[in-house]
Amino acid sequence: MRSSGILMHLSSLPSPYGIGSMGKPAREFIDFLKAAGQGYWQLLPICPTSYGDSPYQSFSTYAGNPYFIDLELLEADGLLEWQEYGEVDWESVPEKVNYGALYEKRYPILRKAAERFLTRIPSDYPEFCANNDYWLGDYARFMAMKHAHGGASWQEWEALSTEEIELRYAEEIRFWKVLQYLFFRQWEELRAYANEQGVRLIGDLPIYVSLDSVDVWAHPELFQLDENRNPREVAGCPADGFSADGQLWGNPLFDWEYMEKNDYDWWVRRIQYLCKVYDILRIDHFRGFDSYYAIPYGNTTARGGHWKQGPGIALFRAVEDQIGPQRIIAENLGYLTESVHQLLKDSGFPGMKVLEFAFDSRDGGGNAYLPENYPVHCVAYVGTHDNDTALGWMKTAPAEDVAYAREYLHETEDGAAARAMLTAIWKSRAELAIVQAQDILGLGSEARMNTPSTVGENWRWRAKEESFTPELAAELREKMEAC
Repeated sequence: MRSSGILMHLSSLPSPYGIGSMGKPAREFIDFLKAAGQGYWQLLPICPTSYGDSPYQSFSTYAGNPYFIDLELLEADGLLEWQEYGEVDWESVPEKVNYGALYEKRYPILRKAAERFLTRIPSDYPEFCANNDYWLGDYARFMAMKHAHGGASWQEWEALSTEEIELRYAEEIRFWKVLQYLFFRQWEELRAYANEQGVRLIGDLPIYVSLDSVDVWAHPELFQLDENRNPREVAGCPADGFSADGQLWGNPLFDWEYMEKNDYDWWVRRIQYLCKVYDILRIDHFRGFDSYYAIPYGNTTARGGHWKQGPGIALFRAVEDQIGPQRIIAENLGYLTESVHQLLKDSGFPGMKVLEFAFDSRDGGGNAYLPENYPVHCVAYVGTHDNDTALGWMKTAPAEDVAYAREYLHETEDGAAARAMLTAIWKSRAELAIVQAQDILGLGSEARMNTPSTVGENWRWRAKEESFTPELAAELREKMEAC
């Protein structure tokens, strides 16, 4: 193993204010990573979440999530008083995010901060707005319209011109622009701190965007929509060992022919932007660039879908031609064909290996996910945000799969076997190994971040205060050095 890191989203940081943020909790976690000998912090998408709270269903591919703006830092800037946020009941237990309470209580506080901000605008604010106008203006108008329509989808809005929106909702537009300035000011400060400590940030690019997003509202020509701006087909994946009905994601599909005619400009700009936001970019559902699963719009399951040809290597050649080579990780999981393997090879990106899949008979990946078979040029995981924790998997996977894992790992007890899974990827040839924070804490299924094809409890897990102790950092560093 050459280098290592930990996967944990910003939302999962401990905090007294309902959700993790970019202030003290994040810096303390970076300090822990450094003490533990970890060089990477992998996050989920930091974009605004929509209904269902998934970071993979966002209102914008460019914007930052206002929930992550640190309230204590706003107080330090003179934009808030402690009583305005410190005495709020966030209606959450320490280990879970209550998104409903956040939606109701966070924005009134942020509006107070924005009002004070606009009374003494910093000198770099106009420059921020100008440099990001290619997405910021559309986003602010979109959110202003959404607020005016009680959160309804843009498909239910009245049709207004850009000029009419600007005139009617000027104050609300300013609010959403201010939030993005505050978000990215804090983000850049956090990233600089991480880099100073020798920690690099790995971000995540979801391949698809949400139907109810500014991306589709402002640029419907980029997507496969009918004359009423409804999707003809939507994204998902077919049935497999984990889901008999497959997964119905519901995202609109890209009009790849249109994008090709424009030399994939939208994708080039998107990747260029996110490569500036993060140190390394992980592209989710990489196989969708080779071929993608299209499900008729209106279907209630993923059954009845079919595979269609994607842009392939042409897109990534356009990216490299226009912005040069970038540090990218390809999430090459799922149903893989020879053409997907070839696309990964042609791209030059490292792919992913997930140890849980080596033992799970439902996946079918088998030996390819055993550590001794990893190529050097890959990123190794015990599991991702879509998998159970290592301990949770040991306790819930089919008995024969668990027996195989125990035999392979030379451990007979669930906890010891789960810990041995971490050691296995650390000892592998992979140039980078990433483990979930839940696994270094020894947590079970109660701490699982996401269970695909389910709703209700996903994306809510948070670490408790004092989880990431100096003792744990020292233990982790010692284990790493022994590998």
